[in-house]
Amino acid sequence: MSEKLNKTNAMRQLDAAKIKYEPMTYEVDESDLSGVHIAAQIGLPVKIVFKTLVAKGDKTGPIVLVIPCAEEIDLKRAAVVTGNKKIEMVAVKDLLALTGYIRGGCSPVGMKKRFPTWFHETVTDHEKITVSAGMRGCQLLLSSADILRFTGAKTADLTVK
Repeated sequence: MSEKLNKTNAMRQLDAAKIKYEPMTYEVDESDLSGVHIAAQIGLPVKIVFKTLVAKGDKTGPIVLVIPCAEEIDLKRAAVVTGNKKIEMVAVKDLLALTGYIRGGCSPVGMKKRFPTWFHETVTDHEKITVSAGMRGCQLLLSSADILRFTGAKTADLTVK
């Protein structure tokens, strides 16, 4: 890609922390923002392409849940893991104001505030994973250990069986 990639908050924060990442760009398809579609576009297995979900817990407030893109969040399981009685997804219309990111471009790195973060436990099965760069059209390939350390995330089983 010859044009210069605009740095996102996620990239700037990773740069400041001296964490290596590889930006992987793809063509945005407004009709299909799924991680499965993105994985196919960047040529990586779906199990290492993670999607970032933002929810609100009745006890914790906003929380960040990062799971493999082909999986579905189990809200009951995630509530228990995060210390809530119940959680609900943040409405798409509230995402930008809360996180600084839009649907399809939400990164667990570089949100307006640091929220408690959980990655699906399979993150540690992979040396590298991708997460959104904080904009549609770009994923960041980076060390799973680095992103866990940087975000201070915990790991747990968060998905529907």
